[in-house]
Amino acid sequence: MNDHRQTGIGMTSQRTRDRLIRRLAQNGIHNEQVLAAMASVPRHLFVDEAFAHRAYEDTALPIGSGQTISQPYVVALMTQTLLNEKRQRILELGTGSGYQAAVLSRIVTKVFSVERYRSLHQRADELLRSLKYRNVRCLHADGFGGWPEQGPFDGIIVTAAPPSLPETLFDQLEVGGRLVAPVGGDESQELWAIDRTRTGYVEQVIEKVRFVPLLGGIVRG
Repeated sequence: MNDHRQTGIGMTSQRTRDRLIRRLAQNGIHNEQVLAAMASVPRHLFVDEAFAHRAYEDTALPIGSGQTISQPYVVALMTQTLLNEKRQRILELGTGSGYQAAVLSRIVTKVFSVERYRSLHQRADELLRSLKYRNVRCLHADGFGGWPEQGPFDGIIVTAAPPSLPETLFDQLEVGGRLVAPVGGDESQELWAIDRTRTGYVEQVIEKVRFVPLLGGIVRG
């Protein structure tokens, strides 16, 4: 990793990072743990170097393979929604750059993250290890299958939008657990929060969102 990404950009990014956190708080992100995690994770290291100067803008940015690192507000909203109560073991579908996993790792005990693109998986796994996020485990696999060997989980977060949620995910969600995911097609998507109770599931729609689609299978390149 180039030194100037950790020095020059890192030093100037602190001011822009602080401004971003203030904007998130003004826009309804009230969970102090989430705000602290967002403030502590160096987003400029999770984007392509060409976009590092834009890392603390509240916008999505490309990361390769047709994927994006989500808008910071959306990361904060999904994290706040998932962590409506204390949770320990989280399954993330769609590692992408590794940024969402890094944010979660500052708050929960363990994050298990699945990515279908081998190139993204390898890059994120290497970066998370180099930054010593030791409570994150990454897997190159089809996200539609989750990670049953590590389940069940008390929280599941999906960072791409399926037209409907795979049944396999509900099988890996503990009673008392919460699943947060964008659901829908190209025309319309909504962020859902689904709680598993002893008698079934309780759903609520959080707000309209826009994500890349969740696709099945794995990509080895």
